[in-house]
Amino acid sequence: QVQLVDSGGGLVQAGGSLRLSCAASGTILGINTMSWYRQAPGKQRELVASITSAGSTNYADSVKGRFTISRDNAQNTVYLQMSSLQHEDTADYYCKADVATRSSGGYRYTAQFWGQGTQVTVSS
Repeated sequence: QVQLVDSGGGLVQAGGSLRLSCAASGTILGINTMSWYRQAPGKQRELVASITSAGSTNYADSVKGRFTISRDNAQNTVYLQMSSLQHEDTADYYCKADVATRSSGGYRYTAQFWGQGTQVTVSS
C-alpha cells in the first residue's frame, strides 16, 4: 500500500509565501510524475503544477512565475513553493503521484495516489 501525506498549508496574508510538502511512503518501486492540484470552494479541482522523475515541470498559467514545484527522489517527496500569494490561491491543495508499487500477491502495477489535502487560505 502507498500513502501520501500533504502538509504545510495555513493562513497567510496576500503577498506572502508558503511551502507545501507531500511525502510518499509504503511499497514504492518508483514514482513517475508528481503533481499538485487545488480545489477552491464551489470549483472543480485543477492542476497547479507537475514534475516528472527527470525534473521536467509544468505549471498552470495562473501560477507561473509565482509557484515552484520541486522533488526529492531519494525521499519520495514533492514540494510546492508558493510566493506572491493572492486571495484567488485560496483552496485545498492535494498532491498526486503516479507510483509503481507491488500488490500483496507480488504483482507489479502503477496507480495514482492522492494526499489527503492541506488547506491554504490567503487573506486579502
